[in-house]
Amino acid sequence: MAMFQRVRPSYVIGGVAAAGIGLTLLSQNLMSEASASTGAPRKVFPGGPAFVSLPLESSEMVNHNTKRLRFKLPEPDSVTGLPLESSIVTFAWPKGSWRPDGKPYTPVTTADEPGFLELLVKHYPNGRMSTHLHSLQPGDRLRFVAPIKGYAWTPNRHPHVTLIAGGAGITPMYQLAQGILRNPEDTTQITLVFGVNSDADILLKDEFDRFERQYPGRFRATYTVSRPGTGSPYRKGYVTKELLQEVIPENGSKVFVCGPPGLEEAMLGGEGQAGGFGAVRQ
Repeated sequence: MAMFQRVRPSYVIGGVAAAGIGLTLLSQNLMSEASASTGAPRKVFPGGPAFVSLPLESSEMVNHNTKRLRFKLPEPDSVTGLPLESSIVTFAWPKGSWRPDGKPYTPVTTADEPGFLELLVKHYPNGRMSTHLHSLQPGDRLRFVAPIKGYAWTPNRHPHVTLIAGGAGITPMYQLAQGILRNPEDTTQITLVFGVNSDADILLKDEFDRFERQYPGRFRATYTVSRPGTGSPYRKGYVTKELLQEVIPENGSKVFVCGPPGLEEAMLGGEGQAGGFGAVRQ
């Protein structure tokens, strides 16, 4: 029987960052002093409140509603230092809004990638923060106020994990898969199941294809599209019991789920309920 794990960061109200405006310089100075004393690359988010303002270096549309935003870190050799399976809370005062907004996003860059941090941001028509982020131009700044730790991953704790993602829920799954595969001491096998609305919504496809080439036998991705285009190479449909019975090993797997409420409800059975693979296959 597989074990299901919800992967969803807690949302933080924007007002938490108001007190951080006066602490930004102090936070940055403390981090600089710590890195100087050890000689290690500076960790921009070493833990706890951060209150760091970063400039946007570049903005790229990757499909009809999603942008890849690259933010420049304070020094060329500084790194985010974020633990695996963690997100970072962004803070802004969107134009025309009467109050600030805060929302966590999962970086798609690794914790030791020097010089920059990248977010993959899907735009929602009524989403104040995603609208604001999509409006940013190179040189504009965004405040990052605090990291949020997720599931504490332990290498080789599970022989196999299944990552079930829907829509924008793919970013924490990509971060986890990337962290596992880049660790030469971790031999965990990974199956990704990614459900989307259209072919164009399959984000990070090139990266997942590269994982399959670089780690044969350790990483496999399955895509299912509810409204595929004519001649689409992808499976038509949703993430279903039948699909999971095909891809999850008979001897069990640790299963991570992240996506829209409907997907999480179907997989987990609602907050506080066991859900799990027992609800899919006995």
